[in-house]
Amino acid sequence: MEKNRLEAFSDGVLAIIITIMVLDLKVPVGSDITVLKPLLPVFLTYVLSFIYLGIYWNNHHHLLKAARKVNGAMMWANLHLLFWLSLFPFVTGWMGENHFTPAPTAVYGAVMLLAAIAYYLLQSVIIAEHGRDSKLAASIGRDLKGKLSPVLYAIAIASAFFRPWISCCLYVFVALIWLVPDRRIERVVDESGPSSH
Repeated sequence: MEKNRLEAFSDGVLAIIITIMVLDLKVPVGSDITVLKPLLPVFLTYVLSFIYLGIYWNNHHHLLKAARKVNGAMMWANLHLLFWLSLFPFVTGWMGENHFTPAPTAVYGAVMLLAAIAYYLLQSVIIAEHGRDSKLAASIGRDLKGKLSPVLYAIAIASAFFRPWISCCLYVFVALIWLVPDRRIERVVDESGPSSH
């Protein structure tokens, strides 16, 4: 498969996921500003999930740009990631509609954790194709954010049953650490181009 086909397919799936999420935001009945208050948890959860999807899209773009070619393992790893990302609209709506109660908040974290693991697997498959001594592998390095995120998600999942607000704070914190631009892979693409290793 051509690399651009995998990128186009992934971009299309992510666009559909975002569209489904926004369609879940129901228009309130009434023209008074107070009718928006009950929708605030739903909207805040939507914003958080939109940011997460944006982070995944951005990092996925750079990762695939750095790949020389696509093999079957990459295609399956990519589908695995897209599967977990496709659950974002469900868990976003469930957590928001239920105002951050324990079970929906924990399930939201579980999907975030599994998406993070799936991204790590995709990254590992791509690095394996390039070699452990490649510039791509060197650019990812120790990947502290990639290793810290699943730990924080696991803590958030456990916290959801006692203090759901701690879980929500951890979800926001993980998003914030990923919002800080990570130019490692981008530098590899800029310096050597996608075809070099």
